[in-house]
Amino acid sequence: MKYFIKTFGCAMNEADSGRIAAGLEAQGHSRAKTMSDTDLIIINTCSVRQKAEDKVYGLANKINELKIANCKLKIVVTGCMVGSATGQRRRVNLSNFKKRMPWVDEFKNIEELVADPNTVGKIEEPALVPVMRGCDQFCTYCVVPYGRGAVRSRPMEEIVEEVKCLVGRSVKWVMLLGQSINDYKSQNSFVELLERVHEVEGLEKISILSPNPWNFPDELVEVLAMPKFERYVHLPVQSGDDEILKKMNRPYTVAEYKELVKKIRQKIPGVRIGTDAIVGFPGETEEQFENTAKLFKELKFENAFISIYSERPGTAAAKLFKDDVPLTEKKRRHQLLMRAWKENKK
Repeated sequence: MKYFIKTFGCAMNEADSGRIAAGLEAQGHSRAKTMSDTDLIIINTCSVRQKAEDKVYGLANKINELKIANCKLKIVVTGCMVGSATGQRRRVNLSNFKKRMPWVDEFKNIEELVADPNTVGKIEEPALVPVMRGCDQFCTYCVVPYGRGAVRSRPMEEIVEEVKCLVGRSVKWVMLLGQSINDYKSQNSFVELLERVHEVEGLEKISILSPNPWNFPDELVEVLAMPKFERYVHLPVQSGDDEILKKMNRPYTVAEYKELVKKIRQKIPGVRIGTDAIVGFPGETEEQFENTAKLFKELKFENAFISIYSERPGTAAAKLFKDDVPLTEKKRRHQLLMRAWKENKK
């Protein structure tokens, strides 16, 4: 049987899709190059932004055409959208998705489809290695704690063995993944995990994606200064205003964030800093937006992913705050912040 995987969203989803593919190929199935040349399509969904969900709904016409041409075609949907409806932290009903996606044959939880890491074949650099799943922070705008569930950290030895296995297959660069990766904790700390991975012989480069700004001790900064770690740290700020950060349930102040960036740049020469930001959060005033723009001009981020706030059903922000910033104003702020980033980036 041929299969095709359509992946939406982040590197974590790409890693999950790789493991699903490995499991299918271990069973003797082969990967199709196009959606029209297969009997099984797996759609790995993302819920971080509404736009990502809308892209899944937008597949309807294409899938219906494929099903008319191939009556044996099976469509399976997995990933964050399914997790949001089947996990312990449900924010939507699965029936809602079934009504909007009648062309789907099965909705499967990602854990049902992910293969054993040891079945992974040759991987293009960087190899993606999840170290933990889920998030317990509950930022008020975010659906990840519902779609991905509670934090579950993999045992350190299991991760190290996977990295060694990859190196044995000529992989030189791994990217360690987690929604809020420095919240990792099994019987060992995140710092201990990074030290052990760094010790793996034959491994030349290590990236991490993505840490949060509130659980970043000095020991972590020192570890990231070790030679194998990529000189890039993605550190989502989301807003440059303390009041908005508090409404977002982001447990740090702007001053604390700036001090962390300063410390990272002092300890890791040549480091590049990336970030995420949201404009138009409920109640955001012009002055509060300007505070974010000022932060961008001051810190000169290498990369920036800037989003327009959209209300997500089931989140705390949707329940607590009125989405009162007009869309035209959100778009204007998005353009201004993009300009501030591009004109000041390193």
